[in-house]
Amino acid sequence: MEITFETAKKLGLQKDEFEKIISILGRVPNFNELSAYSVMWSEHCSYKNSIKWLKTLPREGSKLLVKAGDENAGLMDIGDGLGVVFKIESHNHPSAIEPFQGAATGVGGIHRDIFTMGARPIATLNSLRFGNIENEKTQHLLNGVVQGIGHYGNCFGVPTVGGEIYFEDCYHTNPLVNAMSAGVVTLGQTVSATALGEGNPVFIAGSATGKDGMGGAAFASADITENSAEDLPAVQVGDPFQEKKLLEACLEVITTGAIIGMQDMGAAGIICSTAETSSKGGVGMNIYLEKVPTRQKNMKAWELLLSESQERMLLTVQKGREKEVIEIFEKWDLPCSQIGEVTNGGMLRFYMNDILEAEMPAESLVLGGGAPVYEREYTAPKYFEKIKAFNAEKISVPENLKSIAEELISLPSIASKKWIYEQYDSMVGAANLNTNAPSDAAVVAIKDTSKALVLTTDCNSKYVFANPYVGCMIAVSEAARNIVCSGGTPLGITNCLNFGNPYDPEVYYQFVESIKGMSKACLKYDTPVTGGNVSFYNQSPSGPVYPTPTIGMVGLIENFENKMTLDFKKSGDVIYLLGNNPEDFNCSEYLHKILKEEYSPVPYFNLEEEFHLHENVSSLIKNKMILSAHDISEGGLFITLAESGFNNELGFDVLQQAKEVRKDSYWFGEAQGRVVVSVDAQKVSEFEKSLNIPFEKLGKVTGGEIRIENDNWGNITDWKYKYDNAIGNYLNNKEE
Repeated sequence: MEITFETAKKLGLQKDEFEKIISILGRVPNFNELSAYSVMWSEHCSYKNSIKWLKTLPREGSKLLVKAGDENAGLMDIGDGLGVVFKIESHNHPSAIEPFQGAATGVGGIHRDIFTMGARPIATLNSLRFGNIENEKTQHLLNGVVQGIGHYGNCFGVPTVGGEIYFEDCYHTNPLVNAMSAGVVTLGQTVSATALGEGNPVFIAGSATGKDGMGGAAFASADITENSAEDLPAVQVGDPFQEKKLLEACLEVITTGAIIGMQDMGAAGIICSTAETSSKGGVGMNIYLEKVPTRQKNMKAWELLLSESQERMLLTVQKGREKEVIEIFEKWDLPCSQIGEVTNGGMLRFYMNDILEAEMPAESLVLGGGAPVYEREYTAPKYFEKIKAFNAEKISVPENLKSIAEELISLPSIASKKWIYEQYDSMVGAANLNTNAPSDAAVVAIKDTSKALVLTTDCNSKYVFANPYVGCMIAVSEAARNIVCSGGTPLGITNCLNFGNPYDPEVYYQFVESIKGMSKACLKYDTPVTGGNVSFYNQSPSGPVYPTPTIGMVGLIENFENKMTLDFKKSGDVIYLLGNNPEDFNCSEYLHKILKEEYSPVPYFNLEEEFHLHENVSSLIKNKMILSAHDISEGGLFITLAESGFNNELGFDVLQQAKEVRKDSYWFGEAQGRVVVSVDAQKVSEFEKSLNIPFEKLGKVTGGEIRIENDNWGNITDWKYKYDNAIGNYLNNKEE
């Protein structure tokens, strides 16, 4: 067939990109080559519209062992000869079309990134966004995604230990499904995604290759429309049992020392894994596509190159040690076939039955090589004018605070996610320390040590919408605050940057300002960015989603006996609020969902104050001065107090200390940099003397009664019932 720009355009390439390919090859590409460039130069693989700004993120740190982009996931030193490997990625577009498989394969893919480096995954988290929970489509997507995450994680045998979920109208068509995995590895036993050594054999191991997932990378680089369901073949199909075998086989084969490099086959399949490993090693490969095990007959060369069939791994093996590798995969009942060998010169050559089907320089295909890099224009969004026009004084203080609190505690973004997390196995592996003792972040014990990982995913996208720079600093700060309140020390972050179409200058402004805010906060907390994922084109005909730069953060507790929980311990303990407590209800759930104010400024935030708060909370935990710690986030002070009481069914008797602050702001505002702690009555004097930050003595823990300003608000058990059953009620009411 004759290849023209029209052919390239149908594959998603720009005119200047088509011309660049001709320049690189010195000729017009054939269809196989053009297909390869179309996926490798898609936004999903090349980061062509984001790499300029990603390079500005802080990527240095004393504990950092692998810089962002150098390998499949971040690697940080946690002492005693161990490292933590972690990463977060999106599977948004596939989940919008086929939620079960979209979410399931997202979980499978992120785990492969971890064990590709030689680490055993020990924990999964997620960050999910959907539209209005009362909408039938939202319920279909929610059910599918939750079942997909639960099915894959439960069968694969890695616990889902934490996450977050929000419901906002802007995610109606385009939900966000971000999955995070973390694993532990013995330092010195990691494997690089690099091919080296002329003549070394190249193997494909794992599942056979089929036509599922065809062009998934390109699919993820386009807006979702009403016709996107026609792209259903772009959604991969996962098999967690096959991946479990692949995990064990890969970890076993690494111990032989026969593996030069290993790369999982995710987006763009064979073309991506061969290009990336060859480019990193400065080598080329000859690949014989007829040797690829297939599930379907008569697959064409371009189909084999682009297939995103799951549970596959590309291995570069030391010549002469092929038998060792094959025997291990045979033991695990997994196909393992030599499909080529490493060559010098940097050229990728793909043959099919002795016919050269494609020939391209490996370097020309990849991020940081020949892939295009763009600088996009950006401008402040017009809706900022509506935010500037917001006037809090026009909103009257409600007379019945209790009724507001009852509405808040039942909001789907605030209420218990019990209906969801009960579908996940959180205890497989017996390392989760949060089951009966909840804390602000997930705490997972590290086998055969006294250490524990502390893990969280955080981003309030309303805040980022209101002010991308400050909102993203808040996302990083909340992640750090959750880890600190759990007794941990923040180590580093991975990010999942979910935005609309980068060609929209207002969307790109949100992206750039978020990167700047993330950089500033990460530098302050010494939490370098270890890698992650950019997901653009989260956009429907009605517009983009809220800018959602999800932060996945990992921290460390040296001795898990020092873990701090969020729950009140006994009646009579004294309750304090730590941090500045200004009059501010901007962007709060109260303002947004109860009063229906869509445009308001970002909540109060001060990075220096936040940092000092973290230092104080860490010191209090270390010196055993507090019995609980829970940060104030969505829903404000009242929701924080209620959540602190639920686990042990303890109430609280509290008074508003700052009388000059309006009552709705005091109880429901979401000003940042605040933590509620409880203290044994015998330690109050010593506790107060140890602080060098603002604090308020709110009141005391009760046996179950809730009293606000001396008014009886009932028993904690009644509030817990509302909290636990709200989401189930939404879903059940719809079904009726």
